[in-house]
Amino acid sequence: MDDSLPGADGRPRSRWTREQAAGIGRRGGNVAPVAGPPTVDPFPDLHIWDTWLLRDRHGGIAEVDGWRLAFSLTASADLLPGTRHDVAEIRCFCSRDGSEWRDAGPVFDGGALGQRQWAGSALYDDGDVYLFYTAAGREDADELTYTQRIAVAHGGSVTADADGVEIAGPWTHETLLEPDGDRYETEAQSRGMTYTFRDPWFFEDPASGETHLLFEANVPAPERDGDDAATSERREFNGCVGVAASPTGDPLSWELRPPLLDAVEVNQELERPHVVVADGRYYLFVCSHVHTFAPGVTGPDGLYGFVADRFEGPYRPLNGSGLVATNPSGARFQAYSWMAFAHGEEVLLQSFLNYHDFAGDSLDAVAELPEAEQRARFGGTLAPTLRLAVDGDETRLLGALDAWRIPAPDEPLPPVDESEVPDDDFDGVTREGAVGGDYGADRPFGSGYDEPVP
Repeated sequence: MDDSLPGADGRPRSRWTREQAAGIGRRGGNVAPVAGPPTVDPFPDLHIWDTWLLRDRHGGIAEVDGWRLAFSLTASADLLPGTRHDVAEIRCFCSRDGSEWRDAGPVFDGGALGQRQWAGSALYDDGDVYLFYTAAGREDADELTYTQRIAVAHGGSVTADADGVEIAGPWTHETLLEPDGDRYETEAQSRGMTYTFRDPWFFEDPASGETHLLFEANVPAPERDGDDAATSERREFNGCVGVAASPTGDPLSWELRPPLLDAVEVNQELERPHVVVADGRYYLFVCSHVHTFAPGVTGPDGLYGFVADRFEGPYRPLNGSGLVATNPSGARFQAYSWMAFAHGEEVLLQSFLNYHDFAGDSLDAVAELPEAEQRARFGGTLAPTLRLAVDGDETRLLGALDAWRIPAPDEPLPPVDESEVPDDDFDGVTREGAVGGDYGADRPFGSGYDEPVP
């Protein structure tokens, strides 16, 4: 593979560099308030995690006869939380007011691709519903596998009455995209700790009208002659934000394009990529874990972001380093899988409540706890919705709304009370597992654009 492959429009792609990521740290304005255990869990029989809203072609929150719809990965709450990904299914929830939600049940009744389904996005287009999802594992495999491909379900119906929403088939399931081994790494090529080709997210550019499907992937980064062992190991961390285009705007017809942005030698997973357009700028958000950063680069579980003046880039890391929002240091894994959407002059961040009562350095240690404690420390429901101010290349958390709070676009928000946002949660430590260098030092913004991969 040629590391200088162009980006989505033929220009060199944007990069998240090690120098930029070295500035990652907990600071006032990027640490969420302590959430604690859920005050109300509307669906205690379910583990609920990655969640996305039904949106229209222009990215707005869609309504079906006055109902807002959310789709979530779910599993039975009887399972240990750590096993939920192996049996994940997509379920629908509906609400008239964005506060009180009802369970509309599983979306698919058989026929979905993969051994289980992981996150995606949902499009409501002139009454037609398209559910983009990750088909995880091969249906014909005898054992659990981790092959991933991007799929869609279409042809089903969504109807509503005073009591709620009903989603019904029959659905047609199709594979839309698989890695090509050139721009996007195949499972067989992967040298990393994990492999990704997932999380499809529909986006129509308001400036050009062009239609895109973003996804998480890895760029091929094979061993090279002359690399020492440390460099070779760093290159195993090769996450990217992939993109496909639909020249006609057809949600069922896509062509792979080169990545928008890569994180070679920085991070292995850039999960759930999505774009929010605000003030004419394009804000690209991804989620990532502390354990997926490359050796010598460390950051917390958090929402990371980049900004550009056009969809194709170049993208600059928000706040200099890319970190937009993270959990408090005493509850490093309290929330995850943030999804941003515009609301007036703010951006709201919806996520799920993860291990809200766990202060360890790694989630691996959760498995060492008694099963009752694992369940007690896991939220398995939606977390408080965070409020984010966005100003050019900088962002700042303003506070939080209640859990399961998804306001309508024209719904006013309560006055901001920034007193609940931590500003003294750092104990002089700005960076998790800091190694080498002054990671608390201020660093200039930089795009990493047009910089060759070392």
